[in-house]
Amino acid sequence: MSSIDQLYGAHLSDLLARHRQLMQENDLDYLLIPSGAPLKIYLDDMYYPFKSSFLFRTYLPLTEVADSYLIIGLTGKPVLVYYQPVDFWHTPPSDPSGYWPEHFDIQVITEFEQALRYFPENSDRVAVLGEATRLTSRLNKTKQNPSELLNAIYWQRAYKSDYEIECMQQANDKAAYAHRVAELAFRDGKSEQQIHLAYVEATGMLEHQMPYGNIIALNQNCAILHYMECEAKVPELSRSFLIDAGVTVNGYHSDITRTYSAEKNEFSELIDAMEQMQLNCMDSIINGQEYLDLHINAHLQISEILNRFDILSLQPQEAVESGISGAFFPHGLGHLIGLQVHDVGGQFADASGKSNPPPSAHPFLRSTRKMETNMAFTIEPGLYFIDALLSKHRDGKYKQAFNWAKIDALMPFGGIRIEDDIVIKKDGIKNMTREAFAKL
Repeated sequence: MSSIDQLYGAHLSDLLARHRQLMQENDLDYLLIPSGAPLKIYLDDMYYPFKSSFLFRTYLPLTEVADSYLIIGLTGKPVLVYYQPVDFWHTPPSDPSGYWPEHFDIQVITEFEQALRYFPENSDRVAVLGEATRLTSRLNKTKQNPSELLNAIYWQRAYKSDYEIECMQQANDKAAYAHRVAELAFRDGKSEQQIHLAYVEATGMLEHQMPYGNIIALNQNCAILHYMECEAKVPELSRSFLIDAGVTVNGYHSDITRTYSAEKNEFSELIDAMEQMQLNCMDSIINGQEYLDLHINAHLQISEILNRFDILSLQPQEAVESGISGAFFPHGLGHLIGLQVHDVGGQFADASGKSNPPPSAHPFLRSTRKMETNMAFTIEPGLYFIDALLSKHRDGKYKQAFNWAKIDALMPFGGIRIEDDIVIKKDGIKNMTREAFAKL
């Protein structure tokens, strides 16, 4: 029996206990959770790639099973209505197997509307969680995504069980290996598309099964934060390589970024400095601290690097307070991660869902929560040379503080981002990403 097998039972038992308590607090007898329905392309006979609802995956490691339903009552085993159509056009879902079926009352159906036999009665003591389907829409008395219940679920989602942490660790293990394969492809002078395909092959997954679209960027494309174009042509000169890519295991994601230089030069020294800065950032984490404080401290450390490399003459504090550091580091330090790459509830103040937005100076920060035991985050500082952000300063108040000649020389390299997935522990952190690379 694997560690996943051993951990899942305890995970599910705790999950059901917590959610059933929330059901009682919200006067609910049942939760009805659709896995989701495939979305057909307009006026076509093909469908967009399907991924099951994260609310469904909260309980089940079924990432691509459509038109199925989970029904949770206040007692007993949850009922899984498992849609397994007779289909000769596509591969139907396989028979339920593995470590999870014993925990569910599984009702296999072969026709779409047979699911109605197992639905709870049409009542306001039933909550439908997720997107409404053709079948759940017939239950017109039920509560659709009641915010009080969902906000409490989302708040709890930040705290990961041992099972969830193990799934995420395995996702990091697989992604780290694929990252190493991608780096070798870069060293061999491959194109972005060739590197992307090497990564996908190394994961053993299909492209649509990735947790998000891989960012495979060479040279100046490293400065495009969500670069997706993936050019097929090999560039005349490969200066730099940024890869932001993960893997999914049992519905849980990894999210890893690394940056490489083709040669030993000032850009490679900047990468080394950012690597050490990221490690220092993680070493400084104290259980219970605000994620926002860690983010602001990252701005100070990046500003120190800019000063040290004679890119910006402002002292770190002034660079941050003036907003200049944001021209080089425009995104947030990281986010919650788990069943979603950007897990929900990152900007909640409490379990009620009260908003806790980031300050106006840091609008793109996705997490404003405290960093507490068993919460999982990414830590991904970046330093970029983005003309759209820097050009406005060429004639601005602080134009003399920029070393424009050096900035122009670094523009063709794009930028740097280094990202790890971590779990907060009582007396430190578990760095799932570094552990994964250490196994290679």
